[in-house]
Amino acid sequence: MAASTVEPILLTKGPGATRQTLAEYVAEGGYEALKGTLAGSPQDVLDVIVASGLRGRGGAGFPTGQKWTFAAKEPGDTKYVVANGGEDEPGSLKDRVVMESYPHKLLEGVILAAYAVGAGEAYLYVNSLYVQALAQLENAIVEATDEGYLGEWIGGSAFSLSVKVQPAPQEYVAGEDTAALELIEGKKPLPREKPPFPTAAGLFGKPTAVNNVETFAYVPSIVRRGADWFRGQGTADNPGTMLFTLPANVRRPGVVELPVGVPLNELIEVHGGGVASGKAVKAVLPGGPSSGFLSGDDLDIAMDRQPLIEKGSALGCGVLRIVEEDQCIVEVADEIAQFFATESCGQCPACVMETSTFGKILGAVQKGAGNLQLLEQIAKVGAFARGKGFCSLISMPVPPLTSAIRLFPDDFAYHIENHACRYQAGG
Repeated sequence: MAASTVEPILLTKGPGATRQTLAEYVAEGGYEALKGTLAGSPQDVLDVIVASGLRGRGGAGFPTGQKWTFAAKEPGDTKYVVANGGEDEPGSLKDRVVMESYPHKLLEGVILAAYAVGAGEAYLYVNSLYVQALAQLENAIVEATDEGYLGEWIGGSAFSLSVKVQPAPQEYVAGEDTAALELIEGKKPLPREKPPFPTAAGLFGKPTAVNNVETFAYVPSIVRRGADWFRGQGTADNPGTMLFTLPANVRRPGVVELPVGVPLNELIEVHGGGVASGKAVKAVLPGGPSSGFLSGDDLDIAMDRQPLIEKGSALGCGVLRIVEEDQCIVEVADEIAQFFATESCGQCPACVMETSTFGKILGAVQKGAGNLQLLEQIAKVGAFARGKGFCSLISMPVPPLTSAIRLFPDDFAYHIENHACRYQAGG
């Protein structure tokens, strides 16, 4: 199988590289986009990001240019930009790679976004476990300020910007955009009810552009090289490259940058080196624990939004989980159910009810109790609770749990009928 060709945009030194210095970044064209932008207008930045088709890489996939345009059009002189690097998605490492090894790519993207929307202050919201990333970003802010890329009257223009680093707690919901805003404001990191959306009333009630770290890191290259160049990779609906996190059970785990639309089997076999044990792939979660399972017969699918949606799954933030042929899907599904039951923040009664119910159902089945009729309640409870929470967590457990039951009914039936796991029992 031939590997997809890729012109690296983010991982120009390769994943796991040492920190790219300011001099190295400048040598590859860093901060040239900012210099050119200051000679034009904020609308020029908005236009090229809209034309590029860049979608948010945090999971939702919302068009970045559209979001920034909403914020830019809001009245008022006080606006903000927030780069969300909370990265609490289990298994995901992509934002960590960007923040630790390519801090200036992120920083220039944030500066360009601030110029585009009219913000004078920006925040880098960083998982507090990423000690090295926090240090690298603080250093990058000092370096950029010393060189005149940050601070007052940047490049002799009328544009000024300050950037601050905000450590984020290790709570799943704390990575939700509005929860991040709450924490920056000094409150508990709990999601807000929407609308209003952050572009209208975000940080301190002012218009705010919030995007994932990876999303911002693409911006300098797009502004410098143009929308058509970015559209030269990826798909028409989702142009460019994307960072994928390969799991520990492939031969080459870690983060890879590939065009959006790369076939899943290529991602696993070519770039990941295949499953390390040599065993067959039973199932894959292609976009984290909130995506639906794909069976081992669906590995030729393109890693893109629409093909995965049509299969009942999701691209998410591109973190893969591979279930091998001798692993029980009930055990995996129970783990997912317990994760969401634990991580529900508790402020929305419908979410608490739903996630705790799922946890109890899957916990019972995993222990060999329950019945098939009990499993049927998962889809019904999910439909009842849909849209009733302040954030999307209320909808997240449904795709993986319902797809697991649909694709692998025998695993669930064995647990229920034999009060044991078929793989542990040798069944």
